[in-house]
Amino acid sequence: MRDLHTLPKAHLHLHFTGSMRHGTLLELAERDGISLPDSLVTEWPPHLSAADEKGWFRFQRLYDVARSVLRTEDDVRRLVREAAEDDVRDGGGWLEIQVDPSGYAARFGGITAFTDLVLDAVAEASRETGLGMAVVIAANRTRHPMDARTLARLAAQYAGRGVVGFGLSNDERRGSTEDFGPAFAIAERAGLMLVPHGGELRGPDHVRTCLDRLHADRLGHGVRSAEDPALLERVVSSGVALEVCPVSNVALGVYSDLTSVPLPELLSAGATIALGADDPLLFGSRLAAQYATMRAAHDLDDATLAELARMSVRASQAPSDVRSRLLAGVDAWLAGPDEPRS
Repeated sequence: MRDLHTLPKAHLHLHFTGSMRHGTLLELAERDGISLPDSLVTEWPPHLSAADEKGWFRFQRLYDVARSVLRTEDDVRRLVREAAEDDVRDGGGWLEIQVDPSGYAARFGGITAFTDLVLDAVAEASRETGLGMAVVIAANRTRHPMDARTLARLAAQYAGRGVVGFGLSNDERRGSTEDFGPAFAIAERAGLMLVPHGGELRGPDHVRTCLDRLHADRLGHGVRSAEDPALLERVVSSGVALEVCPVSNVALGVYSDLTSVPLPELLSAGATIALGADDPLLFGSRLAAQYATMRAAHDLDDATLAELARMSVRASQAPSDVRSRLLAGVDAWLAGPDEPRS
């Protein structure tokens, strides 16, 4: 088995605060006297479920507590730099990190000022680590759709200047997806990649809504497309990539175990898959581990894992030279020596 940490890959589904290292969370909380719940300290990673609204509320509360430890510009820069370092360690060559600026605006001078800070931190981390990086601005579906339009206009202002996509996150079961169509139309006119969450906590019908009403180019998760063959055929034929996050799917109760994540079915149908870590801070698993868990759960060979890496690169917004370099690196990885299973 070849080392998955040396397999070049792109990371297309990573949330901003959720990318934080656990040790950094503990250190920043101690610095400012912030009391963390036991599930973020002694019981980490926390036991999570999103089977009902109460379970999602607990998950969101932990995320909000984690976000509260980011108090200074240096904290933001540290988070971005460490996320980049972790991806490089896992073989990452390109990262699209997703952030909702409105969740940080009050402490950092507004959504524009915070976006400027994040983009500067991303550029700095990219220079220091060699990792190609870009930002996806995401609206929160638990907030009013007018807020999403504000964020879409913000994202449009930065199109071509570090922002490559516009998303919609939080609990799929909340709000009306159709109401966010005007925000996505703003982002679409700006030429941004449209990357809403869909097809994780809700099933195939919601995937259709994301395709029909939001014109999704990629789907955050989308894994439950496997439940509807006709829909899956549409996803494949339209070239919509699925950002599959196996460990978080299981942690949130979408699937009972990793062997139940329908990756083989998606691959067999010809779907484009980009494995992602989602929120490593809450799920305890980073990028390379997603490949490792799927290798173990489905006995994937190295050729399949290499193709997963290639698909992540092809589905990204990385510049052509970065794509070429990473794809060549995947070929070199697969051509290299195979280590015998122990």
